[in-house]
Amino acid sequence: MRPQVFRDRREAGRVLADKLSAYAGRSDVVVLALPRGGIPVGYEVARALGAPLDAFVVRKLGTPGHEELAMGAIGPGGVRFLNEPLRRELGVTDAEVEAVTRAERSELERRERLYRGARAPLDVRGKTAILVDDGLATGSSMRAAIEALRHFEPARIVVAVPTGAPDTCEELRAQVDELVAVITPEAFHAVGLWYQDFYQTSDDEVRDLLARAAQPDAKRGA
Repeated sequence: MRPQVFRDRREAGRVLADKLSAYAGRSDVVVLALPRGGIPVGYEVARALGAPLDAFVVRKLGTPGHEELAMGAIGPGGVRFLNEPLRRELGVTDAEVEAVTRAERSELERRERLYRGARAPLDVRGKTAILVDDGLATGSSMRAAIEALRHFEPARIVVAVPTGAPDTCEELRAQVDELVAVITPEAFHAVGLWYQDFYQTSDDEVRDLLARAAQPDAKRGA
């Protein structure tokens, strides 16, 4: 039997929230969603759990000349980690690393300002942080998010997605306290195949959902 296909990201978030019901109503839980596609999913999860929502922006550091190959990543608060063995193997210099980092840091900060406005980032220290995306294919962005998030010292890290490639989910499961995936189809191929409507999430939608989630009555919103 073919696994279920979600109507859209909002429905996927509601289904995912059911799998996370153990975290509902707890003051020590925060939901961090990866923009842009993870935000509609995370909005529904946060609303169902009665938890605060924030965007967690990460940027991969592309290797000079092979930009699609990530030699590391940066996250909020100045966090950076590097794949030092890969960097040494490819002969990437310190100056090249710094140049790529500056460019990606500028883009990360631009996106944070765009999405969050004047709101301060959520404090995750000592809390259970649920990292949400709309799916896991290679998992590279989620790996970057996990590494960046550790620097903020949450008590637990939970990765939660509606769908993911089985191998990727198993690899990431070993890196976090818990991984929740609604479906992990053997013939996965791509995240978008498991959505009827996999429209491109816009910056406007991200801003709108984050603003709505920040309202005191967000968990009762539409």
